[in-house]
Amino acid sequence: MHPHCLRIAAIALAIFALSGFKFSKLVSALAVAGVALIGAQSAQAQVIKIDGSSTVYPITEAVAEEFQKAKKNAIKVTVGISGTGGGFKKFCRDETDFSNASRPITKAEMDLCKAAGVEYIEMPVAFDALTVVINPKNAFLKQATVAEMKVLWEPAAQGKITKWNQVNPAWPDAPVKLFGAGADSGTFEYFTEAMVGKAKSSRGDYTASEDDNVLVQGVSRDVNAIGYFGYAYYAENTSKLKALAIVNPKTGKAVEPSAANVENGTYAPLSRPIFVYVKAKSLQKPEVKEFVEFYMKNAAALTKEVKYVPLPASAYVGNLEHVKKNKLGTVFGGHNEIGITIEELMKREAKM
Repeated sequence: MHPHCLRIAAIALAIFALSGFKFSKLVSALAVAGVALIGAQSAQAQVIKIDGSSTVYPITEAVAEEFQKAKKNAIKVTVGISGTGGGFKKFCRDETDFSNASRPITKAEMDLCKAAGVEYIEMPVAFDALTVVINPKNAFLKQATVAEMKVLWEPAAQGKITKWNQVNPAWPDAPVKLFGAGADSGTFEYFTEAMVGKAKSSRGDYTASEDDNVLVQGVSRDVNAIGYFGYAYYAENTSKLKALAIVNPKTGKAVEPSAANVENGTYAPLSRPIFVYVKAKSLQKPEVKEFVEFYMKNAAALTKEVKYVPLPASAYVGNLEHVKKNKLGTVFGGHNEIGITIEELMKREAKM
């Protein structure tokens, strides 16, 4: 018997012994108490826990809201923003059912999950145009190259590159104020790999946060500010921010972030797939399986609504097939890849 049941039974016995109630009434009372406890436990079990990327958060939160409405709040879905890395730590500790991720699971995280016996299915849910933003009052900055971003953000720049004209002599002698993703963020890892050439290789003297709204506010309040985060946060704040065109290294043309430029492949190297990981064990719970199906059937519309780029319909169907066939693991082998297309991704076989 559950410890709570034992405690309830003991208390009931004591009360009824003192009050002289008949045994039949005691049995009835214990039955009611047991049913109440089971009901409470059942209600408590109807919670789906999600954490991870702040980039993926707007999509998953939108899906969660619609799902809870459809279920008349009989099932609760909680969505946190610990960052991709922080989310995977909780996921591999068996604390969550889903992990939002703005980059694939790493080898270290795979090992952590394996050691804890946590198996998972990887599901790409959208494309993001990782966006470099500046203050709208900035009149001199029209575009930037990957090389210029490297000079600004690489570890060697710390404490040394503090003015715009140190990056490009054509830019003014004015202080640079930097805002970027925190160390637990998948956006931090992707941006540093794409711009600096190595994941997590960055100067440390900047305002960092896993909460992209903090970065939005920082850049919007300083004319000399520059920052980066997922496209959805820029799209929600176009009156406060200006998106910076990035020169495509292959074509030499400056390209602004947009859904069209992600789809046609010209916004490179900052276009990236973003993901949701679901725990295989959690899929044994009917409410989790139902949520996955709801997510994949509504992902395209809700992704577009929150200003990300939906995947082809075949990608969402493929995700559900992977769930149905229990295709465990990742198609990335524990490594991030810059510039992969979703078509390439969907052809790969997942491995643990």
